Amino acid sequence: MSQFSRNTQAMLYGLGAVLLWSTVATAFSISLKHLSPVQLLLTANLVSLIFLVCLLTVKGEVKSLLSYAKKSWKSSFFFGAINPFLYYLILLQAYSMLPAQEAQAINYTWAIMLSFMAVPILKQRLKMADYIAACACYFGVLYISTRGEIGSLEFSNGMGVSFALLSTVIWAFYWLLNTKDERPSLIGLTLNFAFALPLIVLLAAATGELTQWKAEGIWGAVYIGLFEMGLSFVLWNKALKLTSNASQVANLIFLSPLLSIVWLSQFAGEPILSSTLIGLACILAGLFVQNWAKRQKTNQV
Repeated sequence: MSQFSRNTQAMLYGLGAVLLWSTVATAFSISLKHLSPVQLLLTANLVSLIFLVCLLTVKGEVKSLLSYAKKSWKSSFFFGAINPFLYYLILLQAYSMLPAQEAQAINYTWAIMLSFMAVPILKQRLKMADYIAACACYFGVLYISTRGEIGSLEFSNGMGVSFALLSTVIWAFYWLLNTKDERPSLIGLTLNFAFALPLIVLLAAATGELTQWKAEGIWGAVYIGLFEMGLSFVLWNKALKLTSNASQVANLIFLSPLLSIVWLSQFAGEPILSSTLIGLACILAGLFVQNWAKRQKTNQV
């Protein structure tokens, strides 16, 4: 297979993953009208786990999965407690309190949070581009969360914004720790979902959410588990393995929040707020500056 063909396939796989990710905010918005965050997470986690185990079975890696489950159960439990358990509980809480377009836009600042958290954890140094990107991104967050009324500093839903920002901290923390994870990526993800499942069931039982399910929300939760937590990961991994230019594939992620707003307006009935568009533009500009600076540094090496 020629390199051109491999790169073309990588872009197609990457676009597939991005298209799936762009629909998730809509699925969250619709499902959370009928299910609690815990119920949604329980269903999605179970579906994703079944999908990943089936995939590993097809690939003939079940023995390897069981082997890693035995020898790395502590790290699997630890990572699973962070993601999907804690991360998605916090993120879904934000989605239940904010318009989905606002929650997903704020959640995209996790890359900036990751840069700042990498300083104490990985002993990395910040560049001027990181500060510029942070200013642009968090100005965007402020603009979104105040619905454009920055001078008043009156947040549309302060608690919801706090949950959305906290989700970026948890996600960044997870990926920084993930750099030291020695498990194969697909097996590690599967084990995370497997060890998180009992935690979610216990929480659902403790809060009385194992009963009184509304069928209207189930299919959305199944969709999230299958596509957001399962298939999209496989497609994105495949894209990164095929491409000779990871930055080119990574830039596709900028399409996701823009497409997401379109799907929310068309299928979830959310009117597109001008404050979200302006704030999102600031966030994407900040992320672009950060990515551009990283590419420049890579090209100089």
